[in-house]
Amino acid sequence: MPQHLAKIYVTLKPTVNDPQGLTIRGALRALGFAGVESVRAGKYLELRIADTEADEAKSRVEDMCRKLLANPVIEDYHFELTRLDG
Repeated sequence: MPQHLAKIYVTLKPTVNDPQGLTIRGALRALGFAGVESVRAGKYLELRIADTEADEAKSRVEDMCRKLLANPVIEDYHFELTRLDG
């Protein structure tokens, strides 16, 4: 059975305040990067999923994101699924 690599990106929804992003923006400006207008912080996760076909892997990752990896009230997510050979 094939293995898949899921690259998952979780970000706050545009309407949600991002204090971490504001802190990063302030630090960048303090370091002389005045052109940084905004920063949105998020999460990046990689999952290796064994013994699944592509459709099943996609369904599993979608389920994992909805149930645990992202908070659908305040976060958006998307993912890329790649088959691993070997």
